[in-house]
Amino acid sequence: MKEEDIIEILKRENEEFRKLYEEHRHLDSLLDEMNKKPYLTPEEELEKKRMQKEKLYKKDKMAEMIRQYKMKGDSK
Repeated sequence: MKEEDIIEILKRENEEFRKLYEEHRHLDSLLDEMNKKPYLTPEEELEKKRMQKEKLYKKDKMAEMIRQYKMKGDSK
């Protein structure tokens, strides 16, 4: 099963995964907006770094959930 298929299944069946996915996408769009600015204040730079770390944390958490799903499927 492809990873995209697993993501769709988890989004449908797992509330925690769906929430992480939505928050990750929201952070991605906020960061895109920040990256469009020609200049960021020091406060904005700090916020950008915080959002990048949070986005990475959520991505890692989703990747772990995908790995667990794959392992569960392989053990059948």
